[in-house]
Amino acid sequence: MKKLPFGQRKAVGVAQGAPVRSGYLQPEQTLPLVIEPDVEGVNLMSWVKANKPFIETELLRHGAILFRGFSLYSVDHFEQLASVMAGELMKYQERSSPRSRIGDRVYTSTDYPAERSIFPHNEHSYSRTIPLRLFFFCLAPAWQGGETPIGDCRKIFHRIHPDIREQFARKKYMYVRNFGHGFGLPWQTAFQTTERTIVETYCRANDIEFQWKEDDCLRTSQVRPAIARHPRTGEMVWFNHATFFHVSTLEPQIRDGLLAQFEIESLPNNTYYGDGSPIEPAVLDELRRAYQHETISFPWQQGDLVVLDNMLTSHSRKPFVGPRKILFAMGDIYRREDF
Repeated sequence: MKKLPFGQRKAVGVAQGAPVRSGYLQPEQTLPLVIEPDVEGVNLMSWVKANKPFIETELLRHGAILFRGFSLYSVDHFEQLASVMAGELMKYQERSSPRSRIGDRVYTSTDYPAERSIFPHNEHSYSRTIPLRLFFFCLAPAWQGGETPIGDCRKIFHRIHPDIREQFARKKYMYVRNFGHGFGLPWQTAFQTTERTIVETYCRANDIEFQWKEDDCLRTSQVRPAIARHPRTGEMVWFNHATFFHVSTLEPQIRDGLLAQFEIESLPNNTYYGDGSPIEPAVLDELRRAYQHETISFPWQQGDLVVLDNMLTSHSRKPFVGPRKILFAMGDIYRREDF
């Protein structure tokens, strides 16, 4: 993973006379694009409303934009900005990670223990309904660590060996979840209901196989593509949770504890090729290397707003110390059949 020293800039420019400037964190590193005020008192909301085509063009080009130095401190302001840039914000449904709701459709980024890292992934790539825009807002950076590393999914795609890409293009991948054994989210939280019939209706509408087990447990499985063509740029991207949810990606202590307690088919989360066959360890090792090689990291500053194209850019989290508070929202909703 490439650690970037903050503060270096390579100007890329905006319209002459604009109240903002844009550049990069360091020369030749184009992820993310950084936009900062060029004069005091810039109203970011007004600037965003007046420059939506510029933001869209640069987001599709770079995959991520960091708005820094605009004195953003309000949850409501964050939600309004996200709504302006993405339209209707998306509710967190078919949940896979613990989050707390802060606003109407604003959540904490992920409520995992501070000492744990989170592997690179694309939000809701296992679903049929996908947010194309993600928003992260720093209310309080950690004392140490807590970065949100990001990676270019176009480069990740090209770094993976063509034989592996072809295998996944042909077979797709299968995501299997087991709810109700005391690990991971209960199905009531994941589907935001206590009614089995509502879960069943959702699963049927979203191509998810389901099986109710003893003691109010539930097993689901869904086969999804591992590769996608971006609906606006036409570029091929590596867009899936096949590596993220595979048991071998877990930290050793957690992985070994789960394998000691559960049979493979009963793990809270695991992935396979789409035909149900196991993904080879060497393949998973190469996929993890591809993510890590293309992932960059930079420290959060209070008031930072990061906007990601969810298909062009993966995100992750590093362990941290201190009262880190990063808020999250998502929007610009697509269905898989739209691309």
